[in-house]
Formats: sequence, structure tokens, C-alpha cells
Amino acid sequence: MRLNILLFTPLLLGTLACSDDSPVDPEPNPQPDVPEVSVAKTVTIDAAQTFQTVKGFGASDCWTPAYVGKYWTNSREEISELLFSSEIADGQPKGIGLSFWRVNMGGGSMEQGDESGIEEPSRRAESYLNADGTYNWTKCEGQRYFMQRAKELGCEDFILFSNTPPVQYTRNGQGRSDSGFSSNLKDDCYDDFAAYMAEVAAYYTSEGYNITHISPVNEPQYEWNGHDQEGSGWQNEEVARLTRELDAALTAKGLSTQILMGEAADWEYLYKIKGNAGSSKVLDAFFDPGSSAYVGNLAHVGKLIGGHSYWTDGTWKGMRDVRTQMAQAASQYGLEVWQTEWSMLGDGYSSSEFPGFDAATEMDIALYMSKVIHNDLTVAGITSWSYWVAMDALRTGHKNRFLLIALNPQGWDAGWGHVTTIAQEGSFRAMPTLWVLGNYSRFVRPGYKRIALTLNEVPDFFGSAYLSPDGKQVVAVYSNLSDKAVRLEETHEAWSGTPTSVKTYTTSATKNLLEKVVEVGGTVYLDAESVTTVVYELK
Repeated sequence: MRLNILLFTPLLLGTLACSDDSPVDPEPNPQPDVPEVSVAKTVTIDAAQTFQTVKGFGASDCWTPAYVGKYWTNSREEISELLFSSEIADGQPKGIGLSFWRVNMGGGSMEQGDESGIEEPSRRAESYLNADGTYNWTKCEGQRYFMQRAKELGCEDFILFSNTPPVQYTRNGQGRSDSGFSSNLKDDCYDDFAAYMAEVAAYYTSEGYNITHISPVNEPQYEWNGHDQEGSGWQNEEVARLTRELDAALTAKGLSTQILMGEAADWEYLYKIKGNAGSSKVLDAFFDPGSSAYVGNLAHVGKLIGGHSYWTDGTWKGMRDVRTQMAQAASQYGLEVWQTEWSMLGDGYSSSEFPGFDAATEMDIALYMSKVIHNDLTVAGITSWSYWVAMDALRTGHKNRFLLIALNPQGWDAGWGHVTTIAQEGSFRAMPTLWVLGNYSRFVRPGYKRIALTLNEVPDFFGSAYLSPDGKQVVAVYSNLSDKAVRLEETHEAWSGTPTSVKTYTTSATKNLLEKVVEVGGTVYLDAESVTTVVYELK
């Protein structure tokens, strides 16, 4: 895909420089895999200019892992490797080395069956809570498999999140809601719901999992009155009440687990009134000491807010404007920001930047995702980034825009309502979205600090750079969405040493994080329509 964009937009935080974009004549005897024609781009990586410290990259286990982990016994090991392995074998990463795994504490719709009101069986979720108030820790077998594999393969941090209270505690007895923008939680069950979440966290902590955070509500700005999945609306005051109960429950359990506030349906809800006023301006509600919903003084609420990148990603300029405003609003309270959900959910993408879902290739979608990741990191200043669902069965017309790994169960017809079929093991395929996320997650590890990368940034060419905690590795991630290869003309400033090894990892329509060794002091080339990670080892 070629993006015919002439707009020049400078990167925030001091990343503007000039470059020579003139075509370069072919070298007389080009090296193997070196393009005969490329465009020169100047870039400066300055380790002395530092920004945020990265906490990691993740994905969610909603909803299909519940089936894959339980029934796909021949494939689940390899699928889990794609998500969590950091091993590189013969120049090919086995996986993308996710450092976060977001685990759904379901509301019990699965146990209710059709009485749940959720029409799509594969969107119903189990709960550990029995009808008599006891717990059954053998539940959620498939989800527990992926938690175990994540830990085995080096994923250290787990976040529990909830879309709905357990159905025993809801007003309508279902995991979906009929309460509009208010909570579906019964008024006398706030402490019960909090105790449930703390109990689940305590159990997994005792099993050796590092449960860093609990996210008690999800996208509270929506009513969730449909019949497609669990969910509940919440007013800011209701979220604050629940948070106070959860804080007390975690303290009573002696847990260090923190509460992740927000999970805003998009970035704008954090800083302005949008739609329902009672669930808008989330930053002011929770972190202004003068607010009746203030929770910033609780022991388990840190200087952290989470939000989703949906609906604010339709254009390059638009996504940057929104993220600039959000970052400014969060900085007023000294907050760290996590991006906890994104997939290509919206349908308002500019025709000048994206060809539309019917015409787009799977790689087009992955390349567009790289725009969102880049602007979330460099403009919004987020410290962690998570994709929405790690895997799902392919649906008609979806392509790869909602998932990282596509499943094709035996007998699958790409429709809905086939829960039995989903349990029938079939084939699977890693999508370009998986590998492009891996350009970040596999190499930009927890504790790496973003440093200045200066280039002539435009919507079809951009990059960012990161420094390891010991200063011995520099990682740069470039997206080249143009139809010509790029030849980097590099300047390195304030590096702790000289490179002893340079490797590139390229994702394109024909490459999945393919490794290439670059001669030290040689030229780095970036394929057309690709995302490339450059790893410099320093002495």
C-alpha cells in the first residue's frame, strides 16, 4: 500500500530534523538483500535525551483462549509460544515475548447458558464463584493454561480485569446490563464484588503469579445493554465507591496488587465531557482532591490511569492531537498512562491514509497499527501498550483487524453462534499484527527507556528508539509505509559505547520478524511497506 501523504508533521519532544529524500543510485555490486534503489533518510539517535520508562507490552485472553487452552491440545503449546516466547532460532523469533497478560475474571455467563442473555456462546465467560458463594478453582481451565504457559515462557506480570460483576451480584442477574449508564451491580453488593476480585488475586498470588493490578471496570462510558458480551456502565461516583471497597479488600488480604483506574473507552473520556457527563472527565474525577470521587489517596491506587486507543485513530493528525491533549491532562496530576486495549475497531479511517477494509491487505492493517503504537508511545507518552484479543476464530469480513492469531476450527464457517465448533481443534495462523506488535514487544523490554530519535517524520515514515537499563543495548523501531526501501544515514550521540553487533528484524508481507546481520559500520536498509527493529549491542 502506498500512502500519498504530503503533510509534514514534526514529532513532539524534540524529534525534528532535515533529511535528503532523493533517490539513491544503485550500488555497483549491492550486498545480498540490499535494495538496488532506495531513499536516503537521515536519523539521529541521542541517548542523552530520555523520556518515559517502558513497562511492557501485552494482550487480552478474551475469549477464545478459554476454548483453545482446554481443547486444542495439539496446537496450544505452539500458539502460546507465538505469544510469549522470546527465543530466536536460526534467525527467526519463535514468538513476540509479551511481558503483560491481561486475564478476564468472567461474570458467570457461561454457566447460565442461554439465560445469560448473551446470544453468542463463545462470548460468555466463566466465573470462579459458585451459586452458594463458595469458589471453584478448577473453573476457567483454558485461561489457566495460558497463564501457566505465559509464566513458563517468561511473561512476568499479570493483570486481572473485569467486564461485569459476577451474575450473583448484578441487578438483572446477567453479565450484560439493563441499567443504562449506571452500574448493574446491586447497591448492597459493592463489598461482595470487591471481596471476589481480591479473593481471585490472592489465589493466583499464592499460585506464584505476579498479579500486579486489578482493573475492576471496563469501558464504563457504555451502557452494555446489547446481547453480544458481558459489560456494565458505571458512573464515576460508582467506580470510586467500588475502588474504595477493593482497596480495603486488598489490604485485608495483605496483597500489594494495585488498582488500575480508567479503562476509558477512548482517550477523550479522560479529559473532557463526552456523552454521559457522569462518566466523563475521568482524570479530574479520580485524581482531583476536591472531587467527591477522589481516590488518589488510597493505598492501592497509584499515579496511574488506563485508557483505550479506539475511535481516536482515524487520521495521523487526529490521533496526535487527541494524544497531545490527553498527555497534557495526565501530566497535571503526575500520572503514568497505560494503553490497555486497541484493535482496528473504528470505521472512520481516512481514505487518504487507509484503503478501507474491503481493499486492505492484512499487512495494511498491521502497518496502520504501527502508527497507533508509535503515536501512543511518542505523543501520548504511554508506558505500556496492549492489544485487545490475542486470538479468535476468523469471522466474515474481519480480516485480521481484531486479533493477533487467527483460528480456523474444524468445520468452521466463519459465522457466529458455533461454540461447539470453536472447541473443535483445527488450524491457526499468526497474523501480521502479531509480528508487528513483536517488533516492539520482543525487543523493547520492561525497564527500557525511550530516547530521542530525530528524523523527518511523515505519516508513511517514522520511528522511535529505546535504551536498555544497563546502557548496553539500543533498540530502534521504524515503520516504512512507503513503496520504496529506505537507506538510513545515522548519527549516534551520547551512546555508552560503539556497536559491536547490529541486527535487523523485519516484518512485511513476506517476512515475520526476519533477522538479518548488518556489518558493523555498514548501512541499515528498511524494506518498503515494513516495520523494522534495529538492535545495536554496545561494548
